[in-house]
Amino acid sequence: MQPFKPAWWLPHAHAQTIWASWGRKAPQVETNPEFLELDDGDFLDLRWTLGKQGPIVIVLHGLEGCIDSNYIQGILAASHQKGWRGVLMHFRNCGYHTNRLLQSYHAGQTHDLACLVDLLRKREPHTPLAVIGYSLGGNVLLKWMAESGSKLPIQAAVAVSVPFELEKAMRRLEKGFSRIYHWYFLRLLRRSALRKSAVLPPPFTAGFIKAIPSIREFDDRITAPLHGFRGVDHYYETASCRPYLKSIHIPTLIIHAKDDPFMTPDAIPRTGEMSSRIELELMPRGGHVGFIG
Repeated sequence: MQPFKPAWWLPHAHAQTIWASWGRKAPQVETNPEFLELDDGDFLDLRWTLGKQGPIVIVLHGLEGCIDSNYIQGILAASHQKGWRGVLMHFRNCGYHTNRLLQSYHAGQTHDLACLVDLLRKREPHTPLAVIGYSLGGNVLLKWMAESGSKLPIQAAVAVSVPFELEKAMRRLEKGFSRIYHWYFLRLLRRSALRKSAVLPPPFTAGFIKAIPSIREFDDRITAPLHGFRGVDHYYETASCRPYLKSIHIPTLIIHAKDDPFMTPDAIPRTGEMSSRIELELMPRGGHVGFIG
């Protein structure tokens, strides 16, 4: 890859991050929906680009992302222009549809990706298949790849701006200017939970959800108990992808910026912690899912 050089008018991490998410006009790509029924009674909301043939690229969004996210529109448009078929997998309860079960998604939930890959392999056993994951979606992707061992049914993977250690990422979001991102995502998480509050058992009432003061508390009070974790510390330790990187067996590109305002530099894995199949493109600058040249 060519070394990344940030646009002169977006020289800093926060400028890169904010403009990429809220300022840049992403190309719009037309998609078709598919609703995939799962064996536990829930469903996945998929959005396909319009190609009828060619390699398939599965795209995983970040925390509370969806088809409308700038980076999702950008990568789906780029895939379509290449003659590939892009398919966005919405995590449960993201996008426009509330999922059926009490559980939704979290940073270590790899079951749904495994189901989608298995389905696509059965449909088209000889079609080249790759996966791209952003932020939380990148964490899910890397953890799934390690769990799947050496018989992964995909050819390649890319993970962008991954929160390698969730505990360190959360501490970073609670400091300095990064608190603006913390506030933004907390608001989205509350809104997502409120959509389901009518069917959630006590104490997950609307009042309970609105009173949660931080993402850490949201994960401790809602994410952890609903998904079988003992608490937030157990969730962050178990779901973080960093300990799994040694067990990845297919070509994988990780793109990351040292100045990512969502995490600290000491969360970035060292060479000895990663499989030889991983290429880490570590940029001095670029922000979080930014990299605007």
